[in-house]
Amino acid sequence: MSTLENLTNDSALISQKTIAHYDQNAVPYYEGTKDHDVSQNIDALLRAIKTKPPFHILDFGCGPGRDLQTFTNLGHIATGLEGSKQAAQIAKMKSGCEILVQDFFNLNLPESAFDGIFANASLFHIPKKLLPKALGNLWISLKPNGILFSSNPRGNNEESWYGDRFGSYHDLEGWRSFMMNSQFTEIEHYYRPEGIPIEQRPWLASVWKK
Repeated sequence: MSTLENLTNDSALISQKTIAHYDQNAVPYYEGTKDHDVSQNIDALLRAIKTKPPFHILDFGCGPGRDLQTFTNLGHIATGLEGSKQAAQIAKMKSGCEILVQDFFNLNLPESAFDGIFANASLFHIPKKLLPKALGNLWISLKPNGILFSSNPRGNNEESWYGDRFGSYHDLEGWRSFMMNSQFTEIEHYYRPEGIPIEQRPWLASVWKK
């Protein structure tokens, strides 16, 4: 079997297993995360957008819709994108926003549609071999000077399964390489959560301009 065939088969398995995990756990995931405070991340995205509000925001990997509700309550026009149909249904019910149900590996997004993209704990599910394609799709969907926020669990550029979920764990330089090769310009980065030594902060957050 060729390398391309291997990649195709592997990516299909990764997609199926990861989406199935979120389908099966959509309700407990909503209950377990609905009160998580990601205001630092939301603020980082919104303050980087320099156009006049309300902003058109794509919540990439919106899950059951917690952050869609926040963006809407702030007066912005939010659209969710989610691979799990079960999570998407909850997001639609809770937020009232439009939800695009799409596989992260096969995106079909409108061009120049969004002022900002909020990718909170979602892009790390994309294998490194498929990440340039996904980032290219997100770049195209942003308006000129649009902003992409990402937050991913950091690591040493390894890829592995965590139960039924696949993850790709980048360090700062590795993540920068992918983003810059996709034509993004870095605005800022930081590690979360605050208040503990930096080596103990598991999340790498970064803000990028088209």
